[in-house]
Amino acid sequence: MNATAAPDTGPGVTLMDDQGFDSAVLGRGLPPEVEALIAAAGLVRQDRAQAEPLLLRARALAPTHPATLIALYRFHFYGHRLREAREVARESLGIARAALLPAGHPDPVAADLPPISDEQARFDAAVRFYLFTLKGFAYLNLRLGDIEVGRAALQELRRLDPQDRVGGAVLAVVLARAEQAQSANGHEGNDSEDDYDGRARAQGRLPHRGWGNP
Repeated sequence: MNATAAPDTGPGVTLMDDQGFDSAVLGRGLPPEVEALIAAAGLVRQDRAQAEPLLLRARALAPTHPATLIALYRFHFYGHRLREAREVARESLGIARAALLPAGHPDPVAADLPPISDEQARFDAAVRFYLFTLKGFAYLNLRLGDIEVGRAALQELRRLDPQDRVGGAVLAVVLARAEQAQSANGHEGNDSEDDYDGRARAQGRLPHRGWGNP
């Protein structure tokens, strides 16, 4: 995958050229057979036995194309199969990292991404795909009780998107609820969801927009 520098966006990760990942995120370059499989799965999405094999076949034919990953992620997420959705999100993060890091990087999954400019967070398709995927990964881990993994993902999202261009700051209340449930250690409490929201706001953790206080 080739990459070209884009000086007009300021310092940050390298942008993909028109034939690369950035283009694929916009839906380009998807083979017609794969597109047809995704469309067919959409028609029977309520029937997992029919839809899932179609989506898995689509991913096998285009394993690194964002469209196949997005389709499979949505299928599992809206089917309330959060663990399966999380695995797709994890795979998507690895693919997106490999696209955003310099070519030939030895360990794209574990590597820290270089700073992302605010312009990229607002407008670059590949960068936004990564940020939205990271947001989903953080949410799913918090929902599934893997609080440390979710917190780490949320911290990375805050580092890369300090202006909150993808709305990740709203997950602060999900983290607050998960931490409260963990501290309760399984004992029944009297807190309502409004209590969680109020506490998060009082701590500066649930702003209308943006990350608020640390």
